[in-house]
Amino acid sequence: HSWADALSSIRLPYVKYICPHAPRIPVTLNMKMVMPSWFDLMGLTPDAPEDEAGIKKAAENIKAIIEHEMKNGIPPNRIILGGFSQGGALSLYTALTCQHQLAGIVALSCWLPLHKAFPQAANNGVNKDIAILQCHGEMDPMIPVRFGALTAEKLKSVVTPTKVQFKTYPGVMHSSCPQEMMAVKEFIEKLLPRI
Repeated sequence: HSWADALSSIRLPYVKYICPHAPRIPVTLNMKMVMPSWFDLMGLTPDAPEDEAGIKKAAENIKAIIEHEMKNGIPPNRIILGGFSQGGALSLYTALTCQHQLAGIVALSCWLPLHKAFPQAANNGVNKDIAILQCHGEMDPMIPVRFGALTAEKLKSVVTPTKVQFKTYPGVMHSSCPQEMMAVKEFIEKLLPRI
């Protein structure tokens, strides 16, 4: 719901926005408390163990939404995946392993899950030329901007390097800011012009 609200400020009238809710699961990082989470988190460092089965299952759920939209007449090259934090991580993983050529990825304050599996995991490079907008707050205490920078470098080994934009925002913590939302709006407008 919070992102549906945030997106309303930059909404393009001819674009459909789908904001799926993560299921409620126990999260190791939060003392196994049940909370909305796309997959389990054991740690937030590049070498922390990862919930591979959970990540892959979550990606399949997002791919099912893509398939549903395609059945309803939306071509995959008019679909952008995006998200914030874990949702951004899931968007990166899902788009890069997707069998359809998508338009782009909006990856806010996040990382690439199962990063050691790439570039091999990138489904025969179907999305080698996908446009990626990655944004990160420079004061993020949860997912340090350094991890965002490492992710941007990794992404450049998976997709055409010039297609990766990495923007940072001074003073911004683990959140968004109006300048970032404007960058997202411009990115969407560029990739999805009105038909």
